[in-house]
Amino acid sequence: MQGSNMRMSVQSLLVVMFFCFSSSTATSSNVFEAGKYTTDCVTALTNGLQTMESATSPTRSPIAVPPPKPLLICMPTDAGQFPVLLLIHGYLFRNTFYSQLLQHVASHGFIVIAPQLYTIAGPDATGEIYDTAAVTNWLTEGLQQLLPLDVEPNLAKLALAGHSRGGKTSFALALKKQLTTLKFSALIGIDPVDGRSRGSQTPPPVLTYVPNSFDLDMAVMVIGSGLGAVKRSLLLPACAPEGVNHEDFYNECRAPACYFVAKDYGHVDMLDDITWLFTYTMCKNGKSRKPMRQFTGGIMVAFMKAYLEGDFSSLVAIKNGNETAPVELETADCLGVSWAEEQEYKSML
Repeated sequence: MQGSNMRMSVQSLLVVMFFCFSSSTATSSNVFEAGKYTTDCVTALTNGLQTMESATSPTRSPIAVPPPKPLLICMPTDAGQFPVLLLIHGYLFRNTFYSQLLQHVASHGFIVIAPQLYTIAGPDATGEIYDTAAVTNWLTEGLQQLLPLDVEPNLAKLALAGHSRGGKTSFALALKKQLTTLKFSALIGIDPVDGRSRGSQTPPPVLTYVPNSFDLDMAVMVIGSGLGAVKRSLLLPACAPEGVNHEDFYNECRAPACYFVAKDYGHVDMLDDITWLFTYTMCKNGKSRKPMRQFTGGIMVAFMKAYLEGDFSSLVAIKNGNETAPVELETADCLGVSWAEEQEYKSML
């Protein structure tokens, strides 16, 4: 009995230490604001040309190993080795629609790559899964040539993210519907969508409707929009319909997994302020894009810092409400983010 009480006391002390640590460190670096790094972006074309959009003037130069798809890459300008994020755009969107989100994430010490998989596409996403795998496989040989010499990608810390149909594509690739030569360590679905409705999934279907059925060997986060399942008008379908949206994706995840839903924001509210008109007229939107864009970028940074770098302070602080998000959260949940599991995960990095 005495030994049992001692063990409980030790466990209680560790829990208190963990939550005190989370609270005290959460304010040291606000992931929802721009990070400490200045950033540059470069575009790379399949014809072997690149354009660097620097703060001074754009420059063009040839590429020795062109990428399989056009790329937009945002990176820190400071010297160092940085984790890498591959971000897949939504259906019929341009990768440039995410430039502000990309720069936000890059400012916190990540190299972010956004391929343009297509301009026009039908319902079948098989080609997009194949193309995302091709871009992933190209990274080893081709990425460094597009970066400054003193900016080095750490491909051992590689994350995959996708928005809308790009979220479906990302989950499909993580589920090994196409093989890659590099291993992903984290997966992020940004309001992912698997079709028009349950029973009307676009091929290849990803959701199985079996709880915890996703066999993923990586940490997963699903970001949802509270207004995504709401129709903008009677004539238009919801952009993230019930039965094939963020809730269903999270239901099939296993620990470690996190789930955050922004209450009063829509399916495209994390895009740049200036995009095509249809991105403002097709979906039910929030009052402004900036708060949702800041939240999406910040929670992505917090999640990747946790599962790529072993720093769980911001992620746990946000989950517990100790760090104020720029949006009201309808849901903030994590499976497998306890003190013991955090320590175990850190030991494997």
